[in-house]
Amino acid sequence: MATDERAKLTPAGKVDLEGERDLLRSVKRPQLLARIQELSADGDVSDNSEYEDVKEELVQLDSRIREIDQFLATAEIVERAGAPGAVGFGSIVTLVDDEGVEETWTIVGPQETNPRQGRISDVSPVGAALLGKHAGDSVIVSAPGGQTVYLIKSVQ
Repeated sequence: MATDERAKLTPAGKVDLEGERDLLRSVKRPQLLARIQELSADGDVSDNSEYEDVKEELVQLDSRIREIDQFLATAEIVERAGAPGAVGFGSIVTLVDDEGVEETWTIVGPQETNPRQGRISDVSPVGAALLGKHAGDSVIVSAPGGQTVYLIKSVQ
C-alpha cells in the first residue's frame, strides 16, 4: 500500500542530518579517496583486501549521502504538531512509570529516533500511545516486554 504522506522531521533533526551529510562529504569521503589513492599507488590491487574494504566503505558512504539527500528533499519539517497542551510530534514529554521512574522523551519521526538522546519515534509503542494525551493522563503501553503504565507528568 503506497502512501503520499511525507516523512516528518524536527528542525533539530534536519540540522543533525545536514551535519552528518556535510561531515561525510567534506571529511570522511576525501579521507577514503586519499586512502584508495595510496593503496592503488602501491601497485597491483587485485589481491589487496584492504583496498577492496576501503572501496566498499566508500560505496556505503556514498549510499548514505544519497539517502540523507533524498530524505531531506522529501521530508516535511515540523516545528511541533498537535493541539496545545497535548502530546504531538516534537513534544517533550516527562513520564513517570508505575515504579516511580521518571523519563523525559522528545517525540520524533523514525529517521531521528535515538533513545540514548531521549528521542523516541511517534510510531513506537510508547510514542504512539502518548500522542494526543495531556499532562495528568495515564497511558498503558503494550510492548513485547509486557505492559507498562505511565503517568504523563508534563508536556512541552
